[in-house]
Amino acid sequence: MKLLRYGPPGAEKPGMMDANGTIRSLAGMIPDLTGDAFSPNTLAKLAALDASTLPEVPAGTRLGAPTANPRNFIAIGLNYADHAAETGAAIPKEPIIFLKSLNTLGGPNDDVVIPEGSHKTDWEVELAVIIGTYAKKVPANAAMDHVAGYTICNDVSEREWQIERGGTWDKGKGADTFGPLGPYLVTKDEIPDPQDLAMFLDVDGQRMQDGSTRTMIFDVRQLVSYVSHFITLHPGDIITTGTPPGVGMGKKPSPIYLKGGETMRLGIAGLGEQAQRVVSDMRS
Repeated sequence: MKLLRYGPPGAEKPGMMDANGTIRSLAGMIPDLTGDAFSPNTLAKLAALDASTLPEVPAGTRLGAPTANPRNFIAIGLNYADHAAETGAAIPKEPIIFLKSLNTLGGPNDDVVIPEGSHKTDWEVELAVIIGTYAKKVPANAAMDHVAGYTICNDVSEREWQIERGGTWDKGKGADTFGPLGPYLVTKDEIPDPQDLAMFLDVDGQRMQDGSTRTMIFDVRQLVSYVSHFITLHPGDIITTGTPPGVGMGKKPSPIYLKGGETMRLGIAGLGEQAQRVVSDMRS
């Protein structure tokens, strides 16, 4: 099942995609994709609906992030062995956790704005996990019980602010528009193995990232368990799980960064695609 949110920013409504790729409205069925909407019972009720009987949403309607009002937007750094190699970093002994501001959240096709003063804005295609039920200190063998599904995240990053401006990652990851999410949440029953998904990212039609979740250092099960021992997870929370090689920072012989005017297109097998126009803050 593919669940989504559609409509203008701040006024999105819940929806689902039918077997023909048509968006159908769930307005009136559930308040939004938040809280109990991600519970196993509610997901089962939604899956039992005859989508063809639901109101059709006009083609071309804007999509928002497929989770409303998450409490936490958690990210994992250096979680792909081949990405760690391209950056020259050692393989982490434990997952590296940082937080993305909730202000970064946007729809999958919304513009990404290079902030004022940025010179090293970069891209990162990532598999994101949406939490379905409350999770605190859960063991790895029970972690998947707390997962509602998966979506795509572009963990847009300002590398100077992340690496060169004081040693914390959060400020390089937290600018407005730096967290496009979607196009939809795919429930976990449709993704039997999240550790075998091809993923890509293009900039202006040039393939930059071409990887697979097979090269994750810590898998989804380990990450949900690990994070839950430090940060209590709530329904609708996001864990974005790291990126494969091909980021601009790692390009040889010299890094490549976004300047504005480009289009990023990214996708993960079974989870759809995103496309963002890159806009430069004219004050920078």
